[in-house]
Amino acid sequence: MTGKYDDIINLPRHVSEKRNPMPIIDRAAQFSPFAALTGYDTAIKETARVTEDRIELDVYMKEALNNKLQILIDQLHEYPQVKIIYFQPDEKKDGGSYVTASGTVKKIDEYQEVTEKVLAK
Repeated sequence: MTGKYDDIINLPRHVSEKRNPMPIIDRAAQFSPFAALTGYDTAIKETARVTEDRIELDVYMKEALNNKLQILIDQLHEYPQVKIIYFQPDEKKDGGSYVTASGTVKKIDEYQEVTEKVLAK
């Protein structure tokens, strides 16, 4: 069986006398995939990422929450263990997510309405 390249198929590979061989890492880069739409995958993932809407509490829920906060203030000297669920707004999209934090309450700043806590991770 005679082929089109039978005359050169068994010849040794040509090595240039004038140029050094290309490093293997550079040769591999020639065959890496080309991303014509750079950033498109990231944009698709960001669009598909789901955020939650912030729930607005009614008057009764706010009152119940204030009662629990008052109980917490009364027991503050005992450094109570708490589990707090709060809304964290999303930086890139409308909405956000609800985050749960657990820990020991050290101090409550009633003036700025801030709770300082040590979180157990």
